[in-house]
Amino acid sequence: MTGRRWYVPWLFLAPALAVALTFFIVPFGNTTILSFTDASTLGGGHFTGAANYRRLIHDEQFWLSLRNTALYVVIVVPLMVVLPLLVAVLVQRRIAGIGFFRAVFYSPVVASMVVAGLIWSWLLSSDGLVNSALRGLHVVTEPVPFLTDSHWLLISAMAMTVWKGLGYYMVVYLAALANVPRSLLEAAEVDGAGAVRRFFSVTVPLLRPTMILVATLASIASAKVFAEVYTLSNGSAGPGGEARTLVYTIRETGLGLGGEAGYASAMSLALFVATLGLSVFVTRLNSKEEQA
Repeated sequence: MTGRRWYVPWLFLAPALAVALTFFIVPFGNTTILSFTDASTLGGGHFTGAANYRRLIHDEQFWLSLRNTALYVVIVVPLMVVLPLLVAVLVQRRIAGIGFFRAVFYSPVVASMVVAGLIWSWLLSSDGLVNSALRGLHVVTEPVPFLTDSHWLLISAMAMTVWKGLGYYMVVYLAALANVPRSLLEAAEVDGAGAVRRFFSVTVPLLRPTMILVATLASIASAKVFAEVYTLSNGSAGPGGEARTLVYTIRETGLGLGGEAGYASAMSLALFVATLGLSVFVTRLNSKEEQA
């Protein structure tokens, strides 16, 4: 009877396998094939070997996008690891009204990116709330070009990314903090360790796996950033497109009737390799620290 039911586990796995095959495996294989052709958005194309990848090496827009994306990862990921942890520590206490503050911190997560972009565009415009407050406090005399300067635009997009992801990673840390043994904290307190010492000597070491998880997820999300730059710049990526990210360039290259699907696919594969390498680096770094 058991031998006749070998297919039962596969029936449970079938929906997930179908989704993975349809939306991940087949598209990835198609993208890989297209990256070796000169296909356009309308289809067709011929095999060109590694021509698209050789073109990447000399493409200034690609390297500009890669530089901005790398800068995004370097700045956003440490903030995403540290700030949600600090917020989680603050809101983990069981006191009256703490649920309200948890909801406030988590609310940006459920807001759509379009709505968030409109809110931040209004806040950071030349006559928006932030510039009005800065002028009112006599911090600046002229409006800060948050949305019209490429460097400020990237910084604004990073701030928006941190704001929107703060609540999500806060919940991840809250779950991890709930599993920190109270006995260890109480033992450290008996030994004379203060709150700060207990946090760095007991809590942080126990949360290391969670911090690595957050760093990995934040790295992948930062490498794929697009919506923040697009919404804050109204689709222009700043003056001359200087604030473009890699995903923005991929979309711009492959979009429209004259889009180069083959070349955009090559960029997508380059992004995949970079993201995979970053994830492997973070994981191996954690493994070496645990072995030490």
